[in-house]
Amino acid sequence: MRTFLDDNFLLHSSVAEELYHQYAKDLPIIDYHNHLPPDQVAANKQFDNLTAIWLYGDHYKWRAMRANGVDERFITGDASDQDKFRAWAKTVPYTVRNPLYHWTHLELQRYFDIHDLLTEKNADDVYEAASAKLQQPDFAVDGLLNKMNVEVICTTDDPIDSLEYHQAYAQSGKKLKMFPAFRPDKAMSPENTESFNQYIDKLAQVSNQEINSYQDYLDALKARHDFFAENGCCVSDHGLSHLYADDYTEADIKNIFAKIRRKEQLGEHEINQFKSAMLVQFAEWDHEKEWVQQFHVGAFRNTNAKAIKTLGADTGYDSIGDYKQGEALVKFLNRLDSQDTLGKTILYNLNPMDNELFAAMGGNFNDGKTIGKMQFGSGWWYNDQKDGMTRQITALSNIGLISRFVGMLTDSRSFLSFPRHEYFRRILCDIFAEDIVKGELPHDLEWIGKIIQDICYYNAKAYFPFK
Repeated sequence: MRTFLDDNFLLHSSVAEELYHQYAKDLPIIDYHNHLPPDQVAANKQFDNLTAIWLYGDHYKWRAMRANGVDERFITGDASDQDKFRAWAKTVPYTVRNPLYHWTHLELQRYFDIHDLLTEKNADDVYEAASAKLQQPDFAVDGLLNKMNVEVICTTDDPIDSLEYHQAYAQSGKKLKMFPAFRPDKAMSPENTESFNQYIDKLAQVSNQEINSYQDYLDALKARHDFFAENGCCVSDHGLSHLYADDYTEADIKNIFAKIRRKEQLGEHEINQFKSAMLVQFAEWDHEKEWVQQFHVGAFRNTNAKAIKTLGADTGYDSIGDYKQGEALVKFLNRLDSQDTLGKTILYNLNPMDNELFAAMGGNFNDGKTIGKMQFGSGWWYNDQKDGMTRQITALSNIGLISRFVGMLTDSRSFLSFPRHEYFRRILCDIFAEDIVKGELPHDLEWIGKIIQDICYYNAKAYFPFK
């Protein structure tokens, strides 16, 4: 019987062990999409205790605690940090077979050298030991990232963000690089014209220009796009339910924008036309600058109206959606490709039922010039666990070139989440090793090891044009 979470965790053969330990384990991490707060990175934040760094903002843990009958006071409420941790520790034994069980104990081991299983009984001991370590200088943000050999992080930033923390960090001369990512979701969401006008007014202020027309709006957004590029940005990201690809004319969008500025409510078709136009415009700017554009699609967001009213958005009430993805996706990509404005693109889907659709769709638009131009992105959100990663890797292997895959990301708000790269690397090595053991791949560890290294690090290093 294997020991839980030993050195060969998730590795089921000597071949898998060799692939992981000799080829994957020690590679640096390029985390090209996450939600880490850039102010905390720039300040090299020192966290007060384990709850502050581990439970604040972690929707995965919050959902598990609610499922375990934990009162909201001990999740997002006014309970003390230590009491919140006790509630989490009491929940952990009940997360068996959920990836949280693996992640929790990986993170305790990798950051704090705590190898005990977390339970209600040892909660205070673990809390005090880890919290004490967090007060040491090398357990501030810089130290935590260095422990995981993180080389690059890309945060998620709205066009109106000042990027002041990215600027300060860039001037620090530190080895690790932090770049912004252009995330214009709010800039293309006119469902509520009252709040959207407030956003437009903020954009006008930060871009130092009046916005009275659609062209004014584009000019202001383009100025922000340029500003992001000046500050090292080379990736954009969109969080969408699905792609938008409605037909429209320039006159249509000008009229729609005029209605927005008059605070008139838009019809569904007008909203979709506006979103479609903005997606094309952003993609064209990305292509001009040779950025990588990312599309995270498929989430049902803010599903629990009562909880959202009480706790607000982004509190753990989003889930997998069942949107129809294919038709709009092909129409959008085909439009860009037809006008030679389709740049490097990563497509992530949240519903694993669409894996093969997305893996196949990207292959339609490779150009024979750029290696791995169209990427089927890693298992994301509800798919960033063993089964989800395996299914994504298998779909891409069957339909595309897994050898050109740019690998894993954290998509996380937590500075303790980087062992997810290790988790991915172990699973990847075990999948390849299983094929070798079965005789379905040659026992050429030098070549397969190179493929593993490329997926874990070198493909991303070549793909993203980081300065």
